[in-house]
Amino acid sequence: MTDATLTIGQCAERAGVATSTIRFYERRGLLSPAERVSGQRRYGDAELRRLEVISVAKDAGFTLDEARVLLDAIDAGTPMGSALRELADRRLPDVEALIARAEEMRDWLRHAQGCRCASPDTCGLFTLG
Repeated sequence: MTDATLTIGQCAERAGVATSTIRFYERRGLLSPAERVSGQRRYGDAELRRLEVISVAKDAGFTLDEARVLLDAIDAGTPMGSALRELADRRLPDVEALIARAEEMRDWLRHAQGCRCASPDTCGLFTLG
């Protein structure tokens, strides 16, 4: 594929996103405005790669602003590792807290599966503390 040969629909399909997502990313500055050929937006490998970085960052729990930090490092030609480590250091405590909360919920639900209590007054699952 040569640069800027995909229509917005083709690009969206390959990236696994909606065309509206691509337009949104352009408005937010995550993607540069697309080159136009006969009035149609055209995308290439560079845009697909940026969409992949955004997608992976979102899957890791990063916000779009945090994904922008990674893209800015790439754009500046600097290694993105330090930016990625800093973002991970900030995000990891939140994820660990979320996991701990999910484990507490799982434990409670497992106990609830065996509940035979008549009311919350007699059920240990509804005792605070």
